[in-house]
Amino acid sequence: MPPVGTFIVIGLLVLVIIFILVRCIRIVQQSKAYIIERLGAYHATWNVGLHFKIPFIERVAKVVSLKEQVADFQPQPVITKDNVTMQIDTVVYFQITDPMLYTYGIERPIVAIENLSATTLRNIIGDLDLDQCLTSRDVINTKMRAILDEATDPWGIKVHRVELKNILPPKDIQNAMEKQMKAERERREAILRAEGEKKSAILTAEGENQAAILRAEAKKQAQILEAQGRAEAILAVQKATADSIKLLNEAAPSDQVIRIRALEAFAAAADGKATKIIIPSEIQGLAGLAEGLVESVTAPKAAE
Repeated sequence: MPPVGTFIVIGLLVLVIIFILVRCIRIVQQSKAYIIERLGAYHATWNVGLHFKIPFIERVAKVVSLKEQVADFQPQPVITKDNVTMQIDTVVYFQITDPMLYTYGIERPIVAIENLSATTLRNIIGDLDLDQCLTSRDVINTKMRAILDEATDPWGIKVHRVELKNILPPKDIQNAMEKQMKAERERREAILRAEGEKKSAILTAEGENQAAILRAEAKKQAQILEAQGRAEAILAVQKATADSIKLLNEAAPSDQVIRIRALEAFAAAADGKATKIIIPSEIQGLAGLAEGLVESVTAPKAAE
């Protein structure tokens, strides 16, 4: 019968073998990839699932994340076309599409992307002046993304977006820009104020013009109505006179009636306002007739 020490050694060996086998079982998670080397050379890329590697022959060389990643690089000094030095920091959004190329393509790929983005940014900004740099961010982002994506393709990296995070001109340039912006705002304010005053003056003049036209039109209408009223009054008087003459002609009055009416008209005309009165001969005779009639009436009363 073997000694107890032998069983202990065998048991330990079994435990070690089981431990090694368990350690060789790998479960690859979602959005990750394992680079496997066999005897120091690339062998395979493990994706999601359960995998087993050969002990002491194969090893996991690198675990690569397949998620989209963000690299925020430090500000880089760049010089514009008009010799203005600025500090610009960039943000790069990239994703690893080929884990094998990412592992064996280049040493420290993030540092390589940072240096490449800095040199690319200097080349692009060197062809633009300060105003273009401040107003053409989309153009700069598009150019950098295209250049970086093409350069990083052999490294198994896909560049999705490149953003200029901050553009920091020198302090004196910032002060000059602020003064320029202030002057521009004041100019726009003056223009808007002048346009408002102009429109107000135009509206006031148009209102006064319309008011004058309306007043003239009202005065015209009043004069027309007044003239029409006078004409109608004159027409009514003339018509009444014509009607009265017509009636008199139709009645055929005697000479005595006509003389009495004439006497009444003369009395109305001589109502103490005229200084000279010319009495027609017919009215004189009529007045003598009226005086005789008065005496004939008053004589009998005196006798009684």
